[in-house]
Amino acid sequence: MPSSAYLIHPEVHTSFLSPTALQNLHYTTNIPIPSTKDIPPKHALVRIRAAAVNPRDMMVIALDRETYPVKEANGIAPCADGAGEIEAVGEGSYWKKGERVIVQPSGWMDGDVPELEGLKVKGAEDVEGTLRDFMVLEDSHLHRAPDHLSFTEMAALPVAGGTAVNTLLFGPVPLKKGMVVLTQGTGGIASALGATVIVTSSSDEKLGIARKLGATHGINYRKTPDWEEEVLRLTNGKGVDHAVEIGGAQSIEQSVRATKQGGLISLVGILSEDRALNLIGPILFGAKTGELHSFSSRLLISKKREIADLGWIVRGVLGVNTAMLAKLLETVQEHQLHPSIAKEFKWKHAKEAFEYSIGWSGVGKILIKVGD
Repeated sequence: MPSSAYLIHPEVHTSFLSPTALQNLHYTTNIPIPSTKDIPPKHALVRIRAAAVNPRDMMVIALDRETYPVKEANGIAPCADGAGEIEAVGEGSYWKKGERVIVQPSGWMDGDVPELEGLKVKGAEDVEGTLRDFMVLEDSHLHRAPDHLSFTEMAALPVAGGTAVNTLLFGPVPLKKGMVVLTQGTGGIASALGATVIVTSSSDEKLGIARKLGATHGINYRKTPDWEEEVLRLTNGKGVDHAVEIGGAQSIEQSVRATKQGGLISLVGILSEDRALNLIGPILFGAKTGELHSFSSRLLISKKREIADLGWIVRGVLGVNTAMLAKLLETVQEHQLHPSIAKEFKWKHAKEAFEYSIGWSGVGKILIKVGD
């Protein structure tokens, strides 16, 4: 019985913000399903039920090496986020048929973070991704899912939630209860871990969702363009302990200004293109003006991932290892958390999910129901 997948076959090189990139993504059928005898020892065949879309997926599909500098993908499925159930197992596997599992998004098991190519993130280069009906994976690349989640909720967790845990607990300033965290996401994990969370978003509706997930304060950046001033007001002029920056060049300067002296700024996303910024003064002195400094998304993936200076620590957050994902799932189970889902797409409309994701700045993950 054959299966299906969406595979990358290079035709155009373009920006990850261009829908033209989807010319490189092709729906493919008649893919053989491995038989039990073809499954290696301590591996399992997983029936993928859902995959989530991340900005990096569009970078890979677009072959946008200016933004995501790894070798081109060819003939593999994109996406690192995925969840499903065990279909069959190889000899010595500790999994059982029917168990619900979440896919480890990269090959980083433990130890120091490797270089970008060494991460072996699924759905890039020559590493198979989750946008397919079936995958054969090592036992250690699978995690038992919390019982209360649906398949789409399971798939929404690894990259976003694991990155949140990496950002909050595994950096140079681990989160402590009572710390103030600024985020452009939902802040649900930070709230569950005891932080006071300030969320910025583009609409009051999105801020309402964030508050339901535990955010203490919400700032609509369309109504309040100088939102860093509001952050300073909410913190009595002090600034936040930790700013989690996902917007990139369009918002990093304001995040710097909103962070207290000695605070931490974590760069975890690239939702806008690079541009020149005035950052030297703000970083050194919390000043409103400064010398011209060029901010690049490559800071996220540079060899030196933590930049300490007189005032702040700026950290590029890259990757999720097994301990981080395990801690995330423990937190989700303990607090019975549900990830926010923005929209779900059927299998035949998978390309529309990627197009919908371009420039996405709302609350929640974009999901694809695989093989429905």
